[in-house]
Amino acid sequence: MSLRVIEVVSYRPEWPAMFEQEAAELRRALGDVARHVHHIGSTSVPGLAAKPIIDILLEVTTLESLDALNPPMLALGYEPRGEFGIPRRRYYPKGGADRTHQVHAFAAGDEHVIRHLAFRDYLRAHSETAKEYGQLKMAIARECDNDIERYCDGKDAYVKAIEARALAAFTGLDRHQTLL
Repeated sequence: MSLRVIEVVSYRPEWPAMFEQEAAELRRALGDVARHVHHIGSTSVPGLAAKPIIDILLEVTTLESLDALNPPMLALGYEPRGEFGIPRRRYYPKGGADRTHQVHAFAAGDEHVIRHLAFRDYLRAHSETAKEYGQLKMAIARECDNDIERYCDGKDAYVKAIEARALAAFTGLDRHQTLL
């Protein structure tokens, strides 16, 4: 059982502003190492129910350059956790058991960057899919007894199906326009 409560809530209009404020802090702390800072995850999709945690995708010059900046990340309240299960990623949660933000950092252009942005953009463009996904997450959160593994497993097949559609749609777009 997880120590954290898994709560999925209706979309909150303050989430984009919360992202923008945190992105500005990250840009100041990381300087030129931070190439792009993106709002991802469910809080980045208008109208989508989500766990109230702001997911931030950070594209960096190199992971080694970012690793050297762990002290400024700690000063902002982020806990460096290394790859944390995903190769070529650096993961930083903020807020402990009451997590408010989490940073997923990759080298600029990494395939994981493309995957996250394609998924986000697909949900933004397909409101019915986003609504269905939100309903699924709310149902799973009610039934998982705050077990994060059960929560993730419960939505895994649906997420993979959306991701496959998103990546197929993404390949037909001008990547530069989508990443802005």
